[in-house]
Amino acid sequence: MKEKKTLGVLGGLGPMSSVYFYEMITAHTAAVSDQEHLNILISSRAEIPDRTDFILGRSKNDPLPLMQTEAQRLADAGADIITIPCNTAHYFYRGIAKSCSVPILNIIEETAELCRYLGLSKVGVLATEGTIASGAYRTALGSVGVEYATCSEEDQRTVTDIIYAQIKQGKEPDLNRFLGVADTLTAHGCERIILGCTELSLLKRNYRLGGRFIDPLEVLSIRAICECGGVPKDFDDELMKFSVRKEV
Repeated sequence: MKEKKTLGVLGGLGPMSSVYFYEMITAHTAAVSDQEHLNILISSRAEIPDRTDFILGRSKNDPLPLMQTEAQRLADAGADIITIPCNTAHYFYRGIAKSCSVPILNIIEETAELCRYLGLSKVGVLATEGTIASGAYRTALGSVGVEYATCSEEDQRTVTDIIYAQIKQGKEPDLNRFLGVADTLTAHGCERIILGCTELSLLKRNYRLGGRFIDPLEVLSIRAICECGGVPKDFDDELMKFSVRKEV
């Protein structure tokens, strides 16, 4: 068994996704007592400027300095490894990692590794405009030999509306519109669809979307549990086998 490490969570990006990430780690750690769960430090600095607005040039409020500060604050407080449960924030990953004294798991690279492990040829990605514009998933998937696809501009507006005008505002999401976008990607040969925004992870939890969707938040959760010396449980079989392989 690995030495137990303290996990730092750079959260608040958005807040409900951070809550779900913490819940997921707790629910999926094999433990028979409080003491067998992970030690976790959470920063939920909700005032960090919007990542997509900055990436697309709609705002000059750079979120990187505050994310760098919070990541190091977690390290200074005792975190041995840090996670960022926000896909769009990984546009700034190198800048955050370079300034932080402890390792930071990369949700996008870990998800691409899962796709490679599953032997997928083509996957679709649904995400914020910022994540799509950054090319982060395109690059990560391309590096492991998996073809990348995303939706049309019209469908992207639908995804953006669901993320920002519905989920982030605590409103009931239009599931039919969302599934319509996903169906189009499937019709264009995508074997799986990555929920490349942690707000979309909430859809998978709340509506049991099924096996064609890959949730990067689940991937990040199982990797965090393993890296911090915990034992994962009750993830789907593909993720459990993937985690065992990563530990070998």
